[in-house]
Amino acid sequence: MINPAKLEEIAKQITNNMPQGVKNLADTLEGKTKQVLQNKLAEMDFVSREEFDVQSQVLIRTREKLTELEAKVVLLEQQLNAKNNAE
Repeated sequence: MINPAKLEEIAKQITNNMPQGVKNLADTLEGKTKQVLQNKLAEMDFVSREEFDVQSQVLIRTREKLTELEAKVVLLEQQLNAKNNAE
């Protein structure tokens, strides 16, 4: 999931870049900004890096297996054609 420390850092950057007159509202705004960011990110369909890496490995293994099966099908088709031609 999203690192809460990163969300806090983003909220602080937004607050720090405000004009001096608005900084009096910084505490309230920072809290609201974090809340809005967390709510919006929670609505999005993200996967963790770990889950992404696991699924990537599954895909690699699946592709390897598919390549093996394709080669076997080609070999079997060649054997079948050779048998049919011999008859």
